[in-house]
Amino acid sequence: MRAAFQILAIPYRIIDGTPRYCVFHRADHDQWQFIAGGGEDNETPIEAAKRETLEEGGVQASKWPELKSLAYLPVTIISEKFRQHWNKDTYVIPEYAFGYECQEDIQLSHEHTECAWLTYEEAYQKLKWDSNRTALFELNCRIKHFVKDER
Repeated sequence: MRAAFQILAIPYRIIDGTPRYCVFHRADHDQWQFIAGGGEDNETPIEAAKRETLEEGGVQASKWPELKSLAYLPVTIISEKFRQHWNKDTYVIPEYAFGYECQEDIQLSHEHTECAWLTYEEAYQKLKWDSNRTALFELNCRIKHFVKDER
């Protein structure tokens, strides 16, 4: 059963001191986004993020910074087959965001046609959804702070 929340998972790498973010082109829509999906059964948001990342990107990661960025999505963007299990008065669901350090090569699932590792500015311009942009902004700030502290 689909849980009444979504996740957003943002893969990143530090290359020569500069963060790079992997964005994915959807197979069913002409849009770029990060890994996204819904929780299943009794999964927590982080468990759902790890599962979706393995399913959609073929990778497992150990570092998972949870972001404060939290969006609420209208249930109208979710498939009816998932919504049927939720209370009838559920109109919006939360979208929890996470970053993850990706050391492995991405293995695309059927949900995406391509992916690209981009700078913050390039990724920000490609992304369709405001929730993706806001989470990217937060993760970029956190990574820059972390990289600066390591120097």
